Formats: sequence, structure tokens, C-alpha cells
Amino acid sequence: MDTEKVKSRYQEASRRYEEMGVDVEQALEKLSQTKISMHCWQGDDVLGFMNEGGALSGGIMSTGDYPGRARNPKELRQDIDKAFSLIPGKHKLNLHAMYADTEEKIDLNEIEPKHFEKWVDWAKENQIGLDFNPSFFNHDMFKDGFTLAHPDKEVRDFWIEHGKRSRKIAEYIGKELGEVSFNNFWVPDGMKDNPIDRLSPRKRLMEAYDEIFEEEVNPEYTIDTVESKLFGIGAEAYTVGSHEFYMGYGLSRNKTILMDAGHYHPTEVISNKISALALFSEHLMLHVSRPVRWDSDHVVIMDDELQEIMREIVRNDLLNRTAIGLDFFDATINRIAAWVVGVRNTQKALLKALLDPVSELKEAESNFDFTKRLVYTEEMKDLPYSDIWNYFCLINDVPVGIEWYEEVKEYERNVLMNR
Repeated sequence: MDTEKVKSRYQEASRRYEEMGVDVEQALEKLSQTKISMHCWQGDDVLGFMNEGGALSGGIMSTGDYPGRARNPKELRQDIDKAFSLIPGKHKLNLHAMYADTEEKIDLNEIEPKHFEKWVDWAKENQIGLDFNPSFFNHDMFKDGFTLAHPDKEVRDFWIEHGKRSRKIAEYIGKELGEVSFNNFWVPDGMKDNPIDRLSPRKRLMEAYDEIFEEEVNPEYTIDTVESKLFGIGAEAYTVGSHEFYMGYGLSRNKTILMDAGHYHPTEVISNKISALALFSEHLMLHVSRPVRWDSDHVVIMDDELQEIMREIVRNDLLNRTAIGLDFFDATINRIAAWVVGVRNTQKALLKALLDPVSELKEAESNFDFTKRLVYTEEMKDLPYSDIWNYFCLINDVPVGIEWYEEVKEYERNVLMNR
């Protein structure tokens, strides 16, 4: 795309936004300061590098057989580097425990910071942050549909130890990188058909978490988050870690609650929950995903809910309190393209929200001037935010518009097709 044309369109678009009371430069500054936590598991179909069998368990599934899946940490970092080179700004990588990079034969209850040193060195070199997740799935100790809530103490103890070690790793990551590492706890525990006793597994889960979180970690380096889910494959009738469980646990134990856009009832949205949760929690974390009829983790597109999520964050001045991560996996398409589409769409939705005349709209609403509120919100839909976005890409030295796709196709021909 012609550089001068991009600049010219940006100037005209800025003028139109400023007429509506928007400070475009301030919006771009806030966008540039916001890091999106891109998930590592899109690059290898959620398999990780610790399970030689390579079979998924725990109510999740990546479908498709598109060529070029990353088979080891080196290939995965290579692919992540390519994706980040096409996304404006500096961001974070969301890393699962099962992606340990080591020659040692270790299990999940044996992982240590040293097994993630290569990831930390890579993050330092690329000036990005790292978030973390213990991996309570894809393992032989995921038994009978349970981990931390299993009635067998031996099973629970294995996963409790894994959780404790994951916290130490997240703390190490945050200290090394000088940037807080959000450490997210999600377990797939549940039942396929209707249970008789819903209470006992939840009590066991609560007690297991209490044991995991018993030791304090430095909040300057890591923050624990807990994530609910409605159901998964094999847990269609009952999920131990429900929304209500984690709301109660998180708020009573001072843990950050993570809301995943796909982990609720089909007609339920997380955008409407953000302002309520913000009243009671210091931090928020989101997994931006796209459910299609269920928690199917489709690539994030510029749909209404994505835009509404970002509006809620911006309009309520929650950007500094909210960690934004992604969670999707699609093996039917080019995996790098999926990352780039997902992150860039998330940034675009955030930019659109930042370009709203929030002060004007709030003043109108406080004065019960609903006519102005309606007129302004409708008018904003027609303003050329894409010209502001293209300029943002230009000044961040990444491809403008769809030009990035040509680089992905070239990478596919030269790298992915040779795996």
C-alpha cells in the first residue's frame, strides 16, 4: 500500500474523529501500550512437548490436518516469531506448562524454572512478556474425567504438586522479565451424564486449590487467575469448576477471575459481566475466543461481541486493570494466519473502542440525553477507523491491510511445507 496515501487518509480520518471530540493520538498511544497475550497452543494444535502419544484429553479438541504444525519448541518459536512480525506492537506469549523446553525426561509434577529457561531467553531477546498456565489435561493422570477434584488422593496430589510448581515457574518468569506473569488455573473436571453428588467434587477442588495457593508468591512477578467453564467433551452434564464456583473462590481468596468468551451458555456474553466483576476485583483477565454453538475456540473475528468486550473495557477505564489473552485453535487453516487474524482483530476492536467519544457519550447519558447518545453511537459506526489502523501498522513497521497474508503464504511455501 502506498505510504503517502496511508498518511493522507489517516490525516483526513483524524480530522473527522476530532470533530466528534476524539483525541486520535491519545487513542493510538493507549493501543500501543496494550499487550495482547497470544496463546502458544494454536501453533501445534494443543499437543505440547511432554506427551509422546500426542493424544488430547480433558474435553478439548483441535480439528483439521493443515500441513506445517510445529513439532518442537524451536519450530514453535520460529512460527511465533513470524506471527509477531506481522502484528503491530510488542506483546506477550501465553505459555502452557506442557511446552517445557528440555532434554530431560520429566513429568508435570517435576517441572522447574530451569525447564523454561529457553523460553525466557527467547522472550528477553524479543522484548516480549510471558504468561503461564499449568496443564491439567493431556496426561495419564487425568483419570475418570477428574484431576484436582478426583476422589483418589494420589491423583489429587499429583496435580496439586503440578500447580505448586507452576506458580514457582510463573514467579521466576515474571522476575526474569521484569513484567508480571499471569498464571491461569483451569481444570476440565466433570461428568458426561447427570451426577448425583455435585457438592463433593467441588469441595475437593476448593481444598486442592487452597493447598496449591497456600504458599505466597510475589504479586510483582506473578498473579494467579482462575477460569470457569460451562462444559467440555466428556463433561457435558456437569463441570466442577463452574462460573459460580470460580466467582466465589476467586473473590473469597483474592484470586483474579479469568473469563473466557466461550465458557458460558450460548446466549451468555462476557461483555456484560466485566463492569460487575470490576467492582469486586482488582484485576481482570480475559480469554478472547469465538464460540460457535459451544466452546469450540474458533479464530477471533471482528464480531459484535469482540467489539462490545473492548467497549466495556475502555468506557469503564479498565484497560490498566485488564489482561487480554487469546484462546483458540484451528488446524483446518494456516496456523500462523490464525494467530495474525486473531491478534490484529483484537487490536482493531480495541482501537475502535478507543476512538469513541466516551466523555461526550457519558455526559449525554448522565443528562438523560438519550437522543444524543443514540445519534453519536450510530455516527461512530460510519467513521473510517481502518484508516487509523492502517497508519498504526505503518508506524509500527508491519504490513498494512492484507499485505501480511503474502508473507504468510511465502513462509508456508518455504518453511511449513518442508516439515
